[in-house]
Amino acid sequence: MKRQIKLFLILLVIGRTIAQEQRAEILLNEVSESMAQFDNISITFTYELVNRKELIQQKEKGSLVVEGDAYLLKLMGIEQLSDGINKHTINSENQEVLIEPLGNGFDEDLSPSKIFSFYKQGYRFEWDIMQPLYGGRKIQFIKLIPIDTYSQASYLLLGIDTHTKNIYKLIEVDNDGTETTLTISSFKTNIEIPKNTFVFSLSEYPNYYIDRF
Repeated sequence: MKRQIKLFLILLVIGRTIAQEQRAEILLNEVSESMAQFDNISITFTYELVNRKELIQQKEKGSLVVEGDAYLLKLMGIEQLSDGINKHTINSENQEVLIEPLGNGFDEDLSPSKIFSFYKQGYRFEWDIMQPLYGGRKIQFIKLIPIDTYSQASYLLLGIDTHTKNIYKLIEVDNDGTETTLTISSFKTNIEIPKNTFVFSLSEYPNYYIDRF
């Protein structure tokens, strides 16, 4: 009798886990479908990095415009520009520009152009907590656990607005305890983007040191 009860409980837990994974996958698919409707996306956000063990806390505001594989990211005084082929990291304080092909970065899976789609592969999903916000908004978190056992990240939490199906927050928790949080404060789509937004011009940086990777 005890064995039957134990087996029943195991099957109940397994069934519940599978159901939660299916719920998470359905919501993520809805997010993907929503994002696919947009020609471009423009956001402003708050970026926060915390490591309590090392007593590190850093908080900055940034902006990002994405159109296909091209993007323009501004954060912490650094401007990162991609035309879909090369990535240009512009440091005005040091008057330096680093030019490198896309795909050579150590964290390319979470590159700005993929921030709205990175979760599609390489993770298993878990249904997590619901966070109510002012104004009746509800943010459902999906826990993303890397399949790669050598991943720097222990897990990620993706917060999704249940009404708009837009991403509201992304939290990455690394194995060393570092927490990186990106919270979107404004979200605009299908905006008019100037033609030269994703074009890098050397003539605009005459006194800069140009480093080509």
